[in-house]
Amino acid sequence: MKGYMYILLCSNGQYYTGSSNDLERRLAQHQNGEGSNFTRKHRPVKLVYLEEFDRIDDAFYREKQVQGWSRKKKEALIKMQYDKLPELSKNYTQHVTSTSSVTAPAAIRPKTGKTGG
Repeated sequence: MKGYMYILLCSNGQYYTGSSNDLERRLAQHQNGEGSNFTRKHRPVKLVYLEEFDRIDDAFYREKQVQGWSRKKKEALIKMQYDKLPELSKNYTQHVTSTSSVTAPAAIRPKTGKTGG
């Protein structure tokens, strides 16, 4: 069964990330206030990004991955600026360390070899 991971832009300017096996029905639910509690409070919503998967569980996995992303990283995905995604994956400590002479104490330095997110 096909699945979809989508990002909605809500009326308050925030993004909502979801997944469904019936995109048209789910988008109608969001617009009608029958979707999530979040979108119910921030209608209308606008579909700004969509990925299609062969399996709904893959779409659900992708939803959970993207939900953990920063706003800037989601915006890069929406704008299809894929080259920016790796840089936006770095956490704040890595960013500060790479752009200044400040070095984080060993106890809070990011672990190396981490993939994804």
